[in-house]
Amino acid sequence: MLQRAATETLTEQLAGRFAARIRDRLLAPGTRLPSVRQCAAQHQVSPSTVVAAYDQLLAGGLVEARRNRGFYVRDWARKVPPALAESAQAATESRAAVDPTEARRLSAPISAATLMRGMFGADGKPQPGMGVLPPDWLDNDFMAAALRRAASGSGLRDSSVRYGDPRGDPQLRQVLAARLQAQGIAATPAQIVTTVGATQALDIVSRTLLKPGDTVMVEEPGWSVEFARLSALGMRLLPVPRGPDGPDLAVMARYCEAHAGTAQAPRLFVSVSVLHNPTGYSLSAASAHRMLQLAQQRDFHIVEDDTYHHLAPEHATRLAQLDGLARTIYVSGFAKILAPAWRVGFLAAPPDLVEPLMDTKLLATLTTPSLLERALAQCIEQGHLRRHAERVRAGLDAARIRSVRLAQSAGCTFMSEPAGMFGWIDTGVDTEPLSLRMLDEGYLLAPGALFHAQRAPSTLMRINFATTQEAAFWTKLQRARAALAA
Repeated sequence: MLQRAATETLTEQLAGRFAARIRDRLLAPGTRLPSVRQCAAQHQVSPSTVVAAYDQLLAGGLVEARRNRGFYVRDWARKVPPALAESAQAATESRAAVDPTEARRLSAPISAATLMRGMFGADGKPQPGMGVLPPDWLDNDFMAAALRRAASGSGLRDSSVRYGDPRGDPQLRQVLAARLQAQGIAATPAQIVTTVGATQALDIVSRTLLKPGDTVMVEEPGWSVEFARLSALGMRLLPVPRGPDGPDLAVMARYCEAHAGTAQAPRLFVSVSVLHNPTGYSLSAASAHRMLQLAQQRDFHIVEDDTYHHLAPEHATRLAQLDGLARTIYVSGFAKILAPAWRVGFLAAPPDLVEPLMDTKLLATLTTPSLLERALAQCIEQGHLRRHAERVRAGLDAARIRSVRLAQSAGCTFMSEPAGMFGWIDTGVDTEPLSLRMLDEGYLLAPGALFHAQRAPSTLMRINFATTQEAAFWTKLQRARAALAA
């Protein structure tokens, strides 16, 4: 809340708060600021204070007034003079130094980029909208022991003075191939390329198979960061509704038919088959079979993102199982379950794509950290990862039960059967203004608009079951919902 005894006036505090959020892209260009009446009620100040604060933002070039419509955020990073931008940044840093709570609030997931920034909050406070498990869930003793063993003898020297195998550590690729084969995915070590996390694997595939202007089909709702990444590469996104059994195949077929024989024909489809983010849905075998038939008929590849593999049911259906890595490129990693800072991911690809994918990796990172990869291989080989994943799944099962009960008690409705790490809930109010209200309470939300290729108002939001165990959060959410609905 604004501080009436502070050295800054209420107008300066309010203007500074909006300026900081605009600078950090917590308020995206084109976002409409709350009406004067709404803002005054929310911050418990007079309407004249709000008008004065908005006038300061207008004078500073951060917002623009639209006749009879209100105030909207400008694309100030491009349009504002450098001196003004530096002044806004300095003001934000000054406020953060005085008020640590404000610094934490600047990480709220209001855009794809700030959703990721929220993962790196300095205080480590678990947040409802975050896409990772809390650090204490991942804590263990075996990783340090494995790293010591990997560095023993000549291991540290060898991994420090020379580049490792660009394809990835041979031991890890051998272990990963065995694990995939146990899942029914016919992959050899030669088909596996390690990456700096699953995110880089997705990026390598995109840069190898696509060029700016190409068309990519994406699941909707889907991962906001993937939408932003593909858009930044200049790709044209075609959203495909995601249902309980998989993507809407009729929509995919219509896209393919509409653009058949043209440069806009879909080249790629990106899918999270198991424990889909944000709905928790898992692909059915029948849907997977029909999807692969369509990919073969219409000549496009499928990227299967299996990021949540370690949290998934034992016998969940994967596309890569059914097509033997013919049309499917399988991507996974370990950040969700183990050592997120190690940034170890991988892809398994059709044999004819391995070398082109390798070329892209070489241009991006040359190689990957062989010492960490070797330590991870030992964690897998010795069963440490498997036992750790079992403990995490058990904890998540218990957390999910509690979180569902708290959410329902707060008047929220689950749009899909709760599963995995995330819940997809309907709050009954637009979750973008709800996110801003909860930001003032110190909570970072993931509003539903972020999970659509074309941002639009939504009453939905994604919650993390592991980080929504606090009854106080749900009480404040309920109050904020009531205030918005009034």
